[in-house]
Amino acid sequence: MLLPPFTAAGSFFRGNLHTHSNVTDGALDPAEVCRRYKAEGYDFISLTDHFVGRWDYPITDTLPFRDDRFTTLLGAELHSGAQANGELWHLLAVGLPADFAPSNSPDFQPVAGQETGAEIAMRAREAGAFVAIAHPQWSGLTMEDARSITAAHAVEIYNHGAHSLSDRGTGMPMLELLLSEGRDLTLIATDDAHFKGPDAFGGWVMVKAAENDPEHLLAALKAGHFYASQGPEIHGIWLEDSQVRVACSAASIVVVQAHGNAAEMAVGDAMTDVRVELGRLSKSPWLRVTVIDRAGKRAWSNPVWPGTL
Repeated sequence: MLLPPFTAAGSFFRGNLHTHSNVTDGALDPAEVCRRYKAEGYDFISLTDHFVGRWDYPITDTLPFRDDRFTTLLGAELHSGAQANGELWHLLAVGLPADFAPSNSPDFQPVAGQETGAEIAMRAREAGAFVAIAHPQWSGLTMEDARSITAAHAVEIYNHGAHSLSDRGTGMPMLELLLSEGRDLTLIATDDAHFKGPDAFGGWVMVKAAENDPEHLLAALKAGHFYASQGPEIHGIWLEDSQVRVACSAASIVVVQAHGNAAEMAVGDAMTDVRVELGRLSKSPWLRVTVIDRAGKRAWSNPVWPGTL
């Protein structure tokens, strides 16, 4: 059985869902940010400037930079309420309406009476956005923090800026704990680029959509029709009796992960069509795949829940 997103109609489009410009604290103006991503071969981005009062709660207008080869999704990085460690929440909202109402978030410190992180996340989802928990390791999130964001579609499991500049770029442990608690979540890799250091073009999503336009891309993101990557490509994943078959670009390791610490793998040279025996993984409520190339770069599938197929 071929698994999603490879069963979906359309083509794969490469995109970055977390980026900043000089509308807030980035180094480059929005036109140059879009130009650079287009020049690097991306099909779309979401420019997610910081939604705080310091910059008058911007949802940066990137409509002028769309053309027949490159598109943009309006979005923002939302901030409201205190995490357990006292820091302000950081939440991605991709596909926000341009008139999304400001929160009471004058700057990057929590203030009394503002929405909680859970409340602003839910408000964004109800407004039509794809919502993700941003850089859990960098933010210092606890599991109780993460559990509170019931509106999340996804967890940011790789943030290239946080990885490159502070060595705090992962969200995978939190994502897997939430999966093992039964949360149906997808995973995204992003840049969080500010263009003030080596923080761009390191993590992205490959979205399977009928068209490279905001409506189709946003629907595909919400449906989980994508995988995340630092470079490797995944061409197909099949669930076949006691095996998972993976077609991919040249890989050195292919891992199938499951509930708890369960994992099985294949190891070799330049593998492009790989079969991994499920063994004890066959009873797991969810499975996901990681493809690792010779340079250590990874691609990650979204979890699948075999019992629902």
